[in-house]
Amino acid sequence: MIYNVQITVMPLKDLLDPQGKAVLGGLNNLGIHSVQDVRVGKHITLEVEADSPEAAKAIAESASKQLLANPVMEFFEIAII
Repeated sequence: MIYNVQITVMPLKDLLDPQGKAVLGGLNNLGIHSVQDVRVGKHITLEVEADSPEAAKAIAESASKQLLANPVMEFFEIAII
């Protein structure tokens, strides 16, 4: 069966996010002052062939740990759609 796996990769909360700060500055320049913080990450979609949702999640987790996320600077979350 084919599973649609959504992976969200975000910077660790304790680390600075220069892209997020740049977006926040841009929003302020546009007159949008109600936004207090911005974090910029990645959204990755995989189509995974697996026998079960658990197996698809395990494949996505392996891909995330080995390639898609840098564990020193990022964390990831996986959702099966």
